Amino acid sequence: MKQMIIEGNKTLTGEILIGGAKNSAVALIPASILADGKSILDNVPNISDRDALIDILEILNCDVTLDKDHLEIDTTNLKNTVIDEEHSRKLRASYYFMGALLGKEKYVEIYIPGGCNIGARPIDIHIEGFKALGAEVKTEGNKYILKADKLRGTDIYLRFQSVGATINLMFASVLAEGKTVIHNAAKEAEIENIADYLISMGAKIEGAGTDDITIYGVEKLHGGKITVIPDRIEAGTYIILGALVGKNLCIKNIIPKHLEALTSKLKDMASDITINKDNIVISKVDNLKPTNIKTLVYPGFPTDIGQPMAVLLTQANGTSLFEETIWENRMGHVPSLNKMGANITVKGMSSMTIGPSKLHGCEVVATDLRGGASLVLAGLTATGTTIINDVEHILRGYEDIDIKLKNVGAKIEIREI
Repeated sequence: MKQMIIEGNKTLTGEILIGGAKNSAVALIPASILADGKSILDNVPNISDRDALIDILEILNCDVTLDKDHLEIDTTNLKNTVIDEEHSRKLRASYYFMGALLGKEKYVEIYIPGGCNIGARPIDIHIEGFKALGAEVKTEGNKYILKADKLRGTDIYLRFQSVGATINLMFASVLAEGKTVIHNAAKEAEIENIADYLISMGAKIEGAGTDDITIYGVEKLHGGKITVIPDRIEAGTYIILGALVGKNLCIKNIIPKHLEALTSKLKDMASDITINKDNIVISKVDNLKPTNIKTLVYPGFPTDIGQPMAVLLTQANGTSLFEETIWENRMGHVPSLNKMGANITVKGMSSMTIGPSKLHGCEVVATDLRGGASLVLAGLTATGTTIINDVEHILRGYEDIDIKLKNVGAKIEIREI
């Protein structure tokens, strides 16, 4: 078990370089098994979710070579076998092997995926789509078994713009017979990155990033190559940090368009923010204005930024309202923030924050990835020492977080206990 110790209330200045997007990389890695031969991924983030997915590739007898952020995956000797419960439950993204193996091998055995406890997170939309393509799906305890003699293209209507279902159904469709159209598809930037990777393998995909994605099935795919886009959630987290304790803190290697929902809110709050072509410079200001936030599917305000944003709301001068609309258990960070001195009241999936609050360091627990990130921001803002337990949640999605923060003046360390 790991623990993070933070000495807070330090002004942070300098540059933070953003790595590859977690939410893209965790789908790109499983996508590689759709191809015959070797595929290459660049700008892969150094996170524990990456390592967990590589472990699954090795279970499937793929040859994997990792050199810093450069990942090569050779599927020549792929062996379709059961993805056991220990590995599948390490992360939510293990379910992408459902669509990829179904598309490539027409048969999958995998246990229920894991990940953060932020809500029920059913995969029924995925399953309905697989069935529409011609797959038979059954369960044996916690194990899913998916098989098909043949997958046939069809029209699939998603009742919710699910990122995971959109990606999984893309994977299952690229080698299916005929044309598949995914209606009401998710439009996240990561979807386009994944579509570009599949296209580099020889897939025929149109409309990624829009409501309707059209896929024309091909007989086989060859090795592909892609560069993982910058992580908009990592970037957003550090941009919020700059608004809390920054002095000309520069967040580099970003795509500003991907961050507009956040930056528009920061402007509304009268933050000191300058948006450049591929970086954002931000500094702390006094008398931040309160604001109201409602999480929405992309391009709305990202649910993954809601918990880090909660810390900034504690420093605004007045009452802010927050409404979560995606996951029903996104408030696990609130008890710890209140323990540190925040004034947040939760009712269902909404909260009210009255600020500004003077935060003080204490011992807290990270309950999930983004909730853990909010505690890091709170610890860096607070006076005194903050100790965060269960840091493994944070390391699932933030590469080299302690090193990046030390480089801009934070006093932070991660230790085994």
